[in-house]
Amino acid sequence: MSWTRRSRAALAVCVLLLAGSAGCGTDDAREGGASPSPVGQVLEDRDQEGRPLREVGQEGAPGVGIEVQPDAAGGWDVRLTVRNFRFSPAGATARAVAGRGLARLYVDGRPVARLRAPAYRLDTRLVPRGTHRVTARLYADDGTVWAVDGKPVESTADITASEPGPGMTPDAASRRKARTQGTDSGGRGSPGRVQGAS
Repeated sequence: MSWTRRSRAALAVCVLLLAGSAGCGTDDAREGGASPSPVGQVLEDRDQEGRPLREVGQEGAPGVGIEVQPDAAGGWDVRLTVRNFRFSPAGATARAVAGRGLARLYVDGRPVARLRAPAYRLDTRLVPRGTHRVTARLYADDGTVWAVDGKPVESTADITASEPGPGMTPDAASRRKARTQGTDSGGRGSPGRVQGAS
């Protein structure tokens, strides 16, 4: 092999090594070890369960609306309407992906279900006599709470459960008054703006 061929081969190897090492580094190495969030910005603020909020901009932010109606069996049918959001299947990778995740359902601030679909049936035992707040909050698959303007993306409905009156069967009485008021307690890109969205 001549000297020219050897130098070209050596040059090609050097180019490959340099290109490979430049592409092998991560952003962590370039930013002093700080790993940037893949989506939005993780805030110091947390929800009532201690999960951090993941702030995203208003434009294209996920949103949720909630409707709760009594069902024929005495429970409550919960329907969520989401915007810019898709439910992840069970077993999804625990990382934040824009507009993906699950919803958590709360009754009077107590967690009752993790939802990976827009429909759920609340059992009568979870909603005793009285007025209750049913809240749906959106989470990324890594457990962070989607947030807009520093507030969780969530929607709340008030429902009232009453006892059987004269001549009513317990099942009929359990089809109580549903005062569903999609209360906006989240950011501007969330609950109250999802009416009629799919």
